[in-house]
Amino acid sequence: MSLISANNISKSFGPVDLFSGVSFAIPKGSRLALVGPNGCGKTTLLRILAGLDEPSGGKVSRAKVLRIGYLPQEAEFDMDGTVWDACFSVFSDLIARQEELEKLEAEMAAQETRDQALARYGTLQHEYERRGGYTFHTRIKQVLTGLGFSKDDFHMPLAHLSGGQRTRAFLARLLLSEPDLLMLDEPTNHLDIAAVEWLEGYLSQWDGAVVIVSHDRYFLDQVANGILEMAFGATEHYPGNYSAYLQTREMRWEHRRETFESEKEKLLKDVEYIKKNISGQNVSQAKGKLRRLSRIVQAIEQIGMEAVVSQKWAETAEGVTIGTSPFGPEEAERRVRALRAPVRTLPRLRLNLRSAVRSGELVLRTSDLSIGYPDRLLFTAPDIVLRRGDCAALIGPNGAGKTTFLKTVLGQLNPLGGEVKLGASLKIGYFAQAHEGLNPENTLVQEIDSVMPHWLPGQIREYLGKYLFSGDEAFKKVSVLSGGERGRLALAKLALQDTNLLLLDEPTNHLDIPSQEVLEAVLDDYSGTILLVTHDRYLIDALGTQIWEIETDESQLTFFEGTYSQRREERERLAVLRLAETSQVATSRPVRRSADPAVKEERRRIARLQELENKIAALELQIADLGRKLERPPKDTALVRKLGNQYTALQSEMDTWLAEWEGLQS
Repeated sequence: MSLISANNISKSFGPVDLFSGVSFAIPKGSRLALVGPNGCGKTTLLRILAGLDEPSGGKVSRAKVLRIGYLPQEAEFDMDGTVWDACFSVFSDLIARQEELEKLEAEMAAQETRDQALARYGTLQHEYERRGGYTFHTRIKQVLTGLGFSKDDFHMPLAHLSGGQRTRAFLARLLLSEPDLLMLDEPTNHLDIAAVEWLEGYLSQWDGAVVIVSHDRYFLDQVANGILEMAFGATEHYPGNYSAYLQTREMRWEHRRETFESEKEKLLKDVEYIKKNISGQNVSQAKGKLRRLSRIVQAIEQIGMEAVVSQKWAETAEGVTIGTSPFGPEEAERRVRALRAPVRTLPRLRLNLRSAVRSGELVLRTSDLSIGYPDRLLFTAPDIVLRRGDCAALIGPNGAGKTTFLKTVLGQLNPLGGEVKLGASLKIGYFAQAHEGLNPENTLVQEIDSVMPHWLPGQIREYLGKYLFSGDEAFKKVSVLSGGERGRLALAKLALQDTNLLLLDEPTNHLDIPSQEVLEAVLDDYSGTILLVTHDRYLIDALGTQIWEIETDESQLTFFEGTYSQRREERERLAVLRLAETSQVATSRPVRRSADPAVKEERRRIARLQELENKIAALELQIADLGRKLERPPKDTALVRKLGNQYTALQSEMDTWLAEWEGLQS
């Protein structure tokens, strides 16, 4: 049964039709991603499904008592208090039951109210445990930690949070509330890679349904089991994740092209028959074919070849307007030849990055490098080498020092220690995350003119059109551009430079998925060397030949030769090996242990985590056992009180072990 269904819905703003004819259903267990270019109406559709906006036409049907949780791109709280308070309030019903249980425990001590209290206590305690009354504190800690909040952040006032922190706290509250249907608008915008990976795991186990709008293609690969493509004012559903969608989309469009060419060829053969026989012995057959062809061509012109071919004429005739008089033979031929295959391309960036003269084989080398500021070390780096044609992806949490590293390479900042050596014959192009190279007071034309002063205004405007700036948009000031528009303008300027080393700081930020795909293809064809800072794991996986990861706990950069997926698999493999090693009993072939202190420390950490997890699991069993006894409490109030005290002591011990476990996780 569907939780929510859309039937032929449309949305218009004045004379502008945003989308129309949208129909689909969301069953339980669905994890549906809405994809499409910026401005196609993804957020608007999400708000309509959530009941926050009304469609211009059609109908949205929702299951009875459907609980919807909606995350906007920039979330705001309508409450005061701390991050913990916001999450704790989700469990207000459980908290009320807990208070009632405590009240009943007191009543059970009194002879006159004991029997009635005992009966009520057993029922209430069972329901309390079933709904997670003994674990919700732990769940809050796990969700907040997973989304990147430290223990110190738990009690930070909501009013003091940044915009990104507020959105993360709002998301934590939504996840803990466990609605039947989650609607998430760009949920990964304010998450670092570790938090995104945690969210992927959490949503993959989600019992309800999820509808997601996201430009994070890797995230959609891990989470989505269906794609709703929004383009050309309509929608089309694809099963599977994002990568499956790309493959199926190509197959569908190739099939449509082949069908179109085949059907058009049949129509042209009919035209030839009509021309040969319209004045001959088979005139009646020719006229019949002409009448039929006239109807079909008019229908194709209005609703497309695929729709006409895939349904009976009676169904087609209801949605088209057909002239009463058939074409003449010449008109029929002209109209058939004028039919064009369906257009499958949206306006896309036409980006071309030029690689200048060949650089030397050695592009970059570091030696005893320390990155940071005079009052703060960010990280140290091993001696690393970047060679011509490589693409190194620099990753790490927000604030780890990725942009600082790029500025050190550029010579804008001095290293705290060691040195960065650049190779010979380098021509560097730099894409700054904050687009510092753009002058807010300049128009788009002036920005391009600053790079190409010999171009005429018409040439500049034509060039800007390749980056989706049309008409009078060329005369906008930089200060009024959106984040995505600034990114496109910065790419337009970068493409005019002859470079052989690109330093790219979050180049896909604010770009829609079609633009990301173009950028990925262009960078893949780039013959120079790339040093890439990005949270876009899909881009990293497609381009990266080396992964440089900043480990903030150790204040150290680590080096991995290979793709992001290979690095992730290797990390998971090592984690399994370490866990197996720490729990392994003595065997005939003892495990060889490294003398590296860092490795030993990591093993000790893993071993302690395993020990704590075993203790926590044992405590959970004891707590559950006590809970069952308290469901049917004995008549002896002293024994009930003793069981309650034991329960409280075990819960306190559990909190102690959980606190240590959380500390070792960070």
